[in-house]
Amino acid sequence: MLPPSIQWPDGKKFAFTIFDDTDASTVANSAPVYALLRDLGFRTTKSVWALEATEPPVVVGGATCAEGDYRAWALQLQAEGFEIGFHNACCHHSKRERTLAGLRRFEEIFGHPPRSMANHTGCRENLYWGADRVTGLNRLIYQAATLGRKSRFKGHVEGDEYFWGDICKERITYARNFVFPDINTLRACPLMPYYDPLRPWVNEWYASSEGGVLTSFLETLSEENQDRLEAEGGACVMYAHLGKFFRKDGVVSARFRELMERLASKNGWFAPVSAVLDHIVAQRGHHTLTDAERRQLERRWLLHKFTRGES
Repeated sequence: MLPPSIQWPDGKKFAFTIFDDTDASTVANSAPVYALLRDLGFRTTKSVWALEATEPPVVVGGATCAEGDYRAWALQLQAEGFEIGFHNACCHHSKRERTLAGLRRFEEIFGHPPRSMANHTGCRENLYWGADRVTGLNRLIYQAATLGRKSRFKGHVEGDEYFWGDICKERITYARNFVFPDINTLRACPLMPYYDPLRPWVNEWYASSEGGVLTSFLETLSEENQDRLEAEGGACVMYAHLGKFFRKDGVVSARFRELMERLASKNGWFAPVSAVLDHIVAQRGHHTLTDAERRQLERRWLLHKFTRGES
């Protein structure tokens, strides 16, 4: 199903952006990628960890804004027009007060609260994560596929030591949930950004297109898919880990460079995540998810997750 037509700014034919999870990111492995994006005219969203790690990382660590060179580089990106997003306070579990401290530090550094975020996989303070991403029969399917694993994510559970849903509601506009294989994220999730009454601590949810590893990013961004995105007048919000996969032995992936150069030559609007989502809302208005819409969206995500093992 194609989404309602969106008129993109300045006569652009489509929109493209990236939400870059900060996993494994350092100045050394990420700055060359962002220099390429900048020079090609892309302005995307780079998430950060505001606080230094005090425990081992849950999945993977990386540089944080506690490091002077990394903080300075993130501020430089912001000055150049990139958006800085939130990927939890740090790379390991954070109880409520530490999450709040991370948001306060983020605001001190960047001058305002983050507008967009994504949960860092594995952290107990994640909002509506694990089995809580889905409901009803879809939840039972998820639990069966994960061998009945109970949700250990408590960011949305009032009274829990990891609860911070009220803070998210107060400070952050957009949170990422489902990931789909379609380059046209707006085709895969035509309702985004949307409010879900069953998940009230998030103001607006957005989806993204599969690109968590280099191979899936390049597959999603193939020449054929780029042309279809343009023809459909759609919007792509790529899910990526630019620090983990896009620079090896000091060189940006040649195929990544080739595809990004091709995309940059098209008449696209290359703006940060929150700018793209703001524009969709301005064009279409706010959307509140119905029960039927939720079931359909969850089912399509489950099909992708358990057939391809993706996010």
